[in-house]
Amino acid sequence: MKIMAGNSNLPLARAIAGYLELPLTDASVRRFADEEVFVEIHENVRGEDVFVVQSTSFPTNDNLMELLICIDALRRASAKRITAVTPYFGYARQDRKSGSRTPISAKLVANLITTAGADRVLAVDLHAGQIQGFFDIPTDNLYAAPVMAADILSRSNGQDLMVVSPDVGGVVRARALAKRLDNAPLAIVDKRRDKPGSSEVMNIIGDVKGRSCILIDDIIDSGGTLCNAAQALMDDGAASVTAYLTHGVLSGSAVERVSASALKELVITDTIQPSDLAEQAPKIRVVPIAPLIGEAIRRIADESSVSSLFD
Repeated sequence: MKIMAGNSNLPLARAIAGYLELPLTDASVRRFADEEVFVEIHENVRGEDVFVVQSTSFPTNDNLMELLICIDALRRASAKRITAVTPYFGYARQDRKSGSRTPISAKLVANLITTAGADRVLAVDLHAGQIQGFFDIPTDNLYAAPVMAADILSRSNGQDLMVVSPDVGGVVRARALAKRLDNAPLAIVDKRRDKPGSSEVMNIIGDVKGRSCILIDDIIDSGGTLCNAAQALMDDGAASVTAYLTHGVLSGSAVERVSASALKELVITDTIQPSDLAEQAPKIRVVPIAPLIGEAIRRIADESSVSSLFD
């Protein structure tokens, strides 16, 4: 088994390799003068089970091309099996036609990864579960809920917890976390989204008065939806609001928006390498996801059960 890394999140790749007690594969992933991606593998991978760790986060298209070219290089170097490990799968929010004459880009990216030569895909908290069906190769979707639940329980100190979904579409994810928190009660934020990146909170479904609310979602991008939901919960009498999100995209002025919001704390994983601004923000905390991904990689290599990680 070998672990190869692109440039999108080298600290995470090193942490995964450290968990598995393996060195990273000796390879160069660099740019020519005109920004073309060039990959060169400096060690023998013939007949090896290779896992390529590369989040397709910002700059999304550059990181996606790196992943595809890494896979192609490994295929031409006669690797036995190539697994694309995409802790954050970009384009996942384009999983359906949102209007007339719009693409389903998540399916296109799935086709690209398969055509490049990947034999398997490993991702964390895909935005929509049906994306697994976009691939014609085995796909494992890991859940960050066990990591988050352990962190919440270690810090709850007997608080009266309530899990909150920021929209109706996230109820399944919120219910799964609530089950891990000793069947904590559940509330839902009813919102309306007129266009991407903007939303308006309409109503809180559930009694949050006096409770420590845990907002749970998969992605924070601009932060507008999350901050609006936190303010609505506080206005409705919540004692505090802490948000747990898997993928900290945090684009634009998201970090400043979170810092000025009613949130007590925003907890993200390192599926996307946090910016310096995010790491310095007092309200933002990062929990490591490498042990979960590393254990899943070990089980895939050993041909043992991955799903039992979440039992």
